[in-house]
Amino acid sequence: MSIHDKIKILVVDDALNTLEVIQRNLVLKGYQVFTASEVSKAIELLNSLEVNLVITDLKMPKSSGMDLIKHVRENFRNTEVMMITGYPSIKGAVEAIRYGADEYLPKPFTDEELYLAVERALKKLRLRQTAKSEEGTDNHYGLIGDSSQMKKVYSAITKTTSTNATVLITGESGTGKELVARAIHYHSLRSSAPFVPVNCGAIPEDLLESELFGYMKGAFTGASASRAGFFQTAEGGTIFLDEISETPLAMQVKLLRVLQEREVCMIGSSKPMKIDIRIIAATNKNLTSLMDSGKFREDLFYRLNVITIDLPPLRDRGDDILLLSSHLAERTCRELNKQVPVFSDGVLSALRSYYWPGNVRELENMILRMIVMKEGDKIDTTDLPPHMRFTHAREMGLDRTLAEVEAEYIRNVLESVDGNKTRASEILGISRKTLRDKLKLSGKD
Repeated sequence: MSIHDKIKILVVDDALNTLEVIQRNLVLKGYQVFTASEVSKAIELLNSLEVNLVITDLKMPKSSGMDLIKHVRENFRNTEVMMITGYPSIKGAVEAIRYGADEYLPKPFTDEELYLAVERALKKLRLRQTAKSEEGTDNHYGLIGDSSQMKKVYSAITKTTSTNATVLITGESGTGKELVARAIHYHSLRSSAPFVPVNCGAIPEDLLESELFGYMKGAFTGASASRAGFFQTAEGGTIFLDEISETPLAMQVKLLRVLQEREVCMIGSSKPMKIDIRIIAATNKNLTSLMDSGKFREDLFYRLNVITIDLPPLRDRGDDILLLSSHLAERTCRELNKQVPVFSDGVLSALRSYYWPGNVRELENMILRMIVMKEGDKIDTTDLPPHMRFTHAREMGLDRTLAEVEAEYIRNVLESVDGNKTRASEILGISRKTLRDKLKLSGKD
């Protein structure tokens, strides 16, 4: 049985050959596909079926695809929408997204482009359903943890959902900053509009402006058609600027203008475009230190720092580590169709006392690895990674010198980041040169 058997997709287009091609391609991928050649018939099907995704053309006789999008958004909140059109334009893309389309796919498109767009739309549906299903349960906003530190985070999220104020989320790498941003968005008045995550540190500097603001046809070599940027595609919703500290100073000036004027100017255009979005930014670095060294603009910092949510590192969250381990084990086993294992007392003790330099992301990867590699229905200390077994075995030993303890800790941090000395030095709070010197002293360099 295909994993897509229960996914129902409704394709709406007045061109019968387009209907046939899309239906055939999606059926081959295991989806259950229904078709309609006009909006009125599509609405009849929506009333009789529980449709997960609507794929609609823009230009159709009688009623248009925009009319259908508005009808779906007003009456079927758990249905995603993708618009396809042979008349691509920036205005059309922004308008479709404003009315609630989750994806915008211009014709002609390849089979692979269709599949990827469908997967993106369905991923958004799953995230929205997860947020709704976990609302009102012990998993506050879909986050796991009952520690006092996390209760402060939940309180801060609650206060932000009723406003449009800019939010700055701080915390170490792997603490769940994007999860908090999604929680804020999906519990706000903008929840039915797009949530657009952007990793500023992952986009090359020479492409960042065009990716954020979009560009007009002919703006530069290779710009064969106009294209909306992330800010336009987030219209009506939320844009999440992760790793905001990685943006170059020249881009920081332009981001400041967006925050001040709520408008963007596409590359190749002299006319600013007003936008209605909420901005959430995140960083794992100390922006105050970056300001002192001239690497981050002070005026941008104060524009971003309206509401701050500081996420605690996993090592400071006490028994949340065990709650998270149980949750991640259950989720992983459900995905892998495996029986949930029992953790021995030794494993629980090791998990609870470990430093977790990679935070929740490291815990998630470790749980997955242990479940995949385990023998039998129990996870014991022998199933732990070597550096955790070693730490756990010696954690109560008080007969070691400070140099021995420090050397062991440095080894553990290095192993947790696969030997990346730059990342290890950041976690340790020392320079790469200091790290090299300490490794030489311990005979490990």
